Amino acid sequence: MSDDEDFMQESDDEQYDFEYEEDDDEDSGDVDIENKYYNAKQMKASDPEDAIAEFLGIPALESEKSEWGFKGLKQAIKLEYKLKKYDEAAEHYAELLTYVKSAVTRNYSEKSINNMLDHIEKGADGPEAILCMEKFYSLTLQSFQSTNNERLWLKTNLKLAKLLLDRKDYAAMRTKVHELHAACQLPDGSDDPSKGTYALEIYALEIQMLAETKNNKLLKALYQRALKVKSAVPHPRIMGIIRECGGKMHMSEENWKEAQGDFFESFRNYDEAGSLQRIQVLKYLLLTTMLMKSDINPFDSQETKPYKNDARISAMTELVDAYQRDDVHGYEKVLQQNQDILADPFIAENIDEVTRNMRTKGVVKLIAPYTRMKLEWIARQLKISEPEVEDILGFLIVDGKINGMINQQNGTLEITSNADAERIAALQSLTASISDLFTAVFNDGEGYRNMDQSAVEDQGLDMTGLARSAGLSSRGANRRKPRLGEMRAGDLAV
Repeated sequence: MSDDEDFMQESDDEQYDFEYEEDDDEDSGDVDIENKYYNAKQMKASDPEDAIAEFLGIPALESEKSEWGFKGLKQAIKLEYKLKKYDEAAEHYAELLTYVKSAVTRNYSEKSINNMLDHIEKGADGPEAILCMEKFYSLTLQSFQSTNNERLWLKTNLKLAKLLLDRKDYAAMRTKVHELHAACQLPDGSDDPSKGTYALEIYALEIQMLAETKNNKLLKALYQRALKVKSAVPHPRIMGIIRECGGKMHMSEENWKEAQGDFFESFRNYDEAGSLQRIQVLKYLLLTTMLMKSDINPFDSQETKPYKNDARISAMTELVDAYQRDDVHGYEKVLQQNQDILADPFIAENIDEVTRNMRTKGVVKLIAPYTRMKLEWIARQLKISEPEVEDILGFLIVDGKINGMINQQNGTLEITSNADAERIAALQSLTASISDLFTAVFNDGEGYRNMDQSAVEDQGLDMTGLARSAGLSSRGANRRKPRLGEMRAGDLAV
């Protein structure tokens, strides 16, 4: 029998008693705290006031700060904020921050604080809530500045900068952005590659500020700089913001093609991030399609195809369809029945250009068969004002797209017909060509000759030559021989 078998046999015969440390009191304390915490969680929905009292009672049961006290305070703060008890929430948040240094791990505390601030930000629906949120940010920065937690310091400052942007406090925003840029730079002033993600978030906030203040010169430079950041793996939402602002910048410069490219990239990033802003940006993309006067269907791409029948963009889709079919009345009808399209200031600012293009195409199509018509008739047909008709016609005449004049006294448009002028020009060209041909053939060349006639003429020339030769011969034969006395010296010589 082996040693292992001996051991197993002995273990069957003997029973071993293990001794435990006496810590029943400590265990019971932890159990009481845990039970109190979960009881309070069950009361959150039915009786939030009592749940707050239960959560706040947990720290008093602790002999020293622990994770349960941290969790209890966290739940109490969320409920107080929801019930608009902003002062109590801020007071207990300050108490919560005292647990960060010893009661919980650094990673857990950082994640919890960041989630807490996100929760507060989403629930900020009034001036008092915003002030409370700003106080939360201030308390967080004070707490983590002493712990040298740079990552949470950056995240909190970014949230504070966004709050300032939402409040349109641009002066404080510029100061905060400058402070953030300095934190993400190397001593030589260049961007720190290890903080590329934070740098892009700072650029996104600054680009939004410049877009709102219409500072296109600085916006363009910063936009190009942001696109050159390659050391970051940014959240798609951040790139969506940057691309959206870039598209708006190009729109202000009437660079429709670049704007369309940026809006498409912005939509793709927002879609990837699951942001609802993708719908608004898709509307901007449809707007640029009309401004480019493109016949390409914007829903042909794989990214946009799923949204073709989305009710939220149906009005813009109908506008694009009417525009590409040159259906002026259909376009106007869609615009009148969907005034909510103009609720977006950016669309309202640029849709006038699309409407003007649409009406211009309508005017050109309407007047094509006529040479003289009243401005009032054109206005009635297109359902627009007479001054606008006159303005559109003036533009078309100056641009050379129609050849005519406006008689303001009679309120008529008179089109100059080019038909007779074109016929006369064609006849003149034909006459000149015939004249050139005549000169080339009859003056400079031998002219046109009939081959048979030429042969007869050539034969006639030959017969004439022979006849002349024969004549000379016969005259020579018939010539009287001179008498001897009549011979001349020349004859003798011969």
